[in-house]
Amino acid sequence: MHLKNYLPDSCRKIDQLAKVIGYRVRLSQSEWIVPRIGINLNLESVVSTKNSQFVEGSKSRNRRLAFRKSSSSVIFLLLSLSSIFFSISNASNANAAETATKLYGTVSDKDGVAIPNVGIAVTGPEGFTKDLTTDSQGNWEVEILTKGTFNLTINQDDLPDGQSLTDPTKSTIRANVFMLGVDLKILFPIGPGVAAASLLERSAQLAVDGLILGLVIGLAALGLNLIFGTTGLTNFAHGEILTLGGLLTYYLSAIVKLPVVIAVPIAILLGAFISGFLQDRYLWKPLRKRGTGLIAMLVVSIGLAIFLRYFFLFLFGGDTRQLPQYAGQAGLELGIVSITPKSILTTSIGIVFIVLATLWLLRTRMGKASRAVSDNPALASASGIDVQKVIRAVWVLGAGLATYAGVIVTVNQGVSFLMGQDMLLLIFAAVTLGGLGTANGALVGSLIIGLFVQLSTLFIPTELKYVGALIILIIILIVRPQGILGKKERIG
Repeated sequence: MHLKNYLPDSCRKIDQLAKVIGYRVRLSQSEWIVPRIGINLNLESVVSTKNSQFVEGSKSRNRRLAFRKSSSSVIFLLLSLSSIFFSISNASNANAAETATKLYGTVSDKDGVAIPNVGIAVTGPEGFTKDLTTDSQGNWEVEILTKGTFNLTINQDDLPDGQSLTDPTKSTIRANVFMLGVDLKILFPIGPGVAAASLLERSAQLAVDGLILGLVIGLAALGLNLIFGTTGLTNFAHGEILTLGGLLTYYLSAIVKLPVVIAVPIAILLGAFISGFLQDRYLWKPLRKRGTGLIAMLVVSIGLAIFLRYFFLFLFGGDTRQLPQYAGQAGLELGIVSITPKSILTTSIGIVFIVLATLWLLRTRMGKASRAVSDNPALASASGIDVQKVIRAVWVLGAGLATYAGVIVTVNQGVSFLMGQDMLLLIFAAVTLGGLGTANGALVGSLIIGLFVQLSTLFIPTELKYVGALIILIIILIVRPQGILGKKERIG
């Protein structure tokens, strides 16, 4: 029992008073006098609790705070001065670099054959006018010495028979010159022209293109839906998996000089391993173990997408890169539609991949386990299913499908660092339309989105065709949030 319990009431009161006023009673053994009839308390042992060590600690903390404040002020001052000097140097460099801007281009038909002697009229601010004519290679150029908006109009009467603008409203192209010294390339889309094709022929061609686009969206949306169904993660970095697949194919084909038929399988395997296995193991699995919320993981995926997008820009640049082996391939005339052999081959392989993925979900043990995890992860784990292993398999499968979707776009259209970003809106629209977490819904929604995007160009400008997908996304979220094949769930 503590000695303080035997103190008289007066001593206890002194002790309590000392604590209130900031002092404490320190009784050393030499000062304890415990006679049989009572206890004497030596009040000289009452000392301040604010001892020298505490005072010194407070002083040192104050000194550190003062040092931090002074350091912050110095750093802020240095940053301000450096920004001022940087702005001045940039302004001087900009003034020094403001030379003439060159507007240039090449007039050629859909097969890349140059069209010479085509007139182009250029008008701009301050009464600027200039008439040009394409040379024997179809090239033209004009130097601009002032900033502003310039209109370039092609003379359609100079085009040879059988060739015209694919869009008659594009005979005049507007070029905005914001900064001198930066050259701009202007292209006029030349082809058989809408005047030579009936509405039926155009609709049939756009329908075929829409089915191919729907297949590409379906491959990526199926993987995204599987990942969402098993983990609940809405992965905004899913589009960058397409970009990675395209860039890997371009690197292996154009730089390593492998044949495309060999480069594509290697790119798919690398994409599934990097974007599926490694990404889940070293990023998403640790976040799941820490109990990170889905909203926080969504924000992480947005940051990852931005980082990867500009990492690809740093490595490969901002140009659209074509595969040399399949550039400029002539199309096959199948009735009233035209389709290239590379489109037929890549589309057929994509259909095979979707069938195999569906059979994997329905027939294999891992596929059935993934559906069980999607329905109820806790119950699946209690039933003996290794949930983490199932999630890893779904990530690898989803990444492989998205990688091949990027391969299809690269083979047919080329690849750029913005390819995944451009496709991401269509992927989310397809997933939302079909139903989040449903594999069949993703495929149905993808075909609808692909057809709608392409066929909408019959009535709206080509530049606005992706707006239709956004409109569908908004309407579905308002009218039927669960999607076409989704199930209603009670919230709250």
